[in-house]
Amino acid sequence: MTSEISCFKAYDVRGRIPSELNQEIAFKIGAGVASHFSTKSVVVGYDVRPSSLDILDALARGIASHDSEVISIGLCGTEEIYFATNHLNTDAGVMITASHNPADYNGLKIVGSGAMPVSIDSGLGDIKSIAESVAYNPNIKPDIKDADIRDSYLDEILSFIDVDNIKPMKIVVNSGNGCAGPVVDALESRLPITFIKIQNEPDGSFPNGIPNPLLIENREVTSQAVIEHKADLGIAWDGDFDRCFFFDATGSFIENYYLIGLLSEELLRSNPGDHIVHDPRLVWNTREDVLKAGGTSHLSKAGHSFIKEAMRANKAVYGGEMSGHHYFRDFYYSDSGMIPWLLLLQNISNSGQSYRN
Repeated sequence: MTSEISCFKAYDVRGRIPSELNQEIAFKIGAGVASHFSTKSVVVGYDVRPSSLDILDALARGIASHDSEVISIGLCGTEEIYFATNHLNTDAGVMITASHNPADYNGLKIVGSGAMPVSIDSGLGDIKSIAESVAYNPNIKPDIKDADIRDSYLDEILSFIDVDNIKPMKIVVNSGNGCAGPVVDALESRLPITFIKIQNEPDGSFPNGIPNPLLIENREVTSQAVIEHKADLGIAWDGDFDRCFFFDATGSFIENYYLIGLLSEELLRSNPGDHIVHDPRLVWNTREDVLKAGGTSHLSKAGHSFIKEAMRANKAVYGGEMSGHHYFRDFYYSDSGMIPWLLLLQNISNSGQSYRN
């Protein structure tokens, strides 16, 4: 008998716990992932939410029901799953996260081998159909293997800049009690940066509010910290840190409209004549900046599947969206919330100036 699962969206799975997403549904989706990708191995990771470990256990049981190995990289950000599918050469990857949603939500972001994205029209719909026909079996015991990929991941994102040329500076970082804090902590010894950390400890109850820096009420704490500490830059992330947001040296929020052009210019310096992809909400400023830097801009529909598809078609070095997603060819055409601010550190170091509106 088929039982409809309502938490599938256009690009991922998201729902309220436990009415829309629970252990039984996670088991079925795990079985769907293993079946759709014919997996021998799947890498999984999870965010800080109270329900994440239960979802992990059930998801792993579903994957194991198809005799597939499950590899856990533990608490992480979504981009670490993108990295791990390549680094560990797995057939699929699943990140357990509801990103910027409230604590009583959770979800799944699913990719294939090489971090290839799936949408409802390119695999996610098939996973849903399979999941809806799967019989729940709570007695399967998964053999979850742990893998520590953090240092290798840090090497990867730091390869986008010349660390030796980064100048000492002070930056405010706001992890929103999400998953970014441990990565910032691990980067601290590798960069000549003084980090002013706020809401740095992972806490799935989100005591300081949901981790969504786009909300006006969530910006003030980062802005004030930049002003108080006379920092060169402020950075805030959402819960799974696949989106990042910036504040200039005066504490003013920098709209992503301007970030896309700035990151395009920075990447075109080392990739002259290359291609840049952007969404329809980014037109005049982005095209002008890309043209000035000697690149070629390409318009794409918004949404990560469309952006990644357009980037691959044009072998574009970079893609950007107003939503705060930044994509990089040399990061498997995937989005990262860490690479953008590293590139901005390099830009500040080379220009000798902080950003000020």
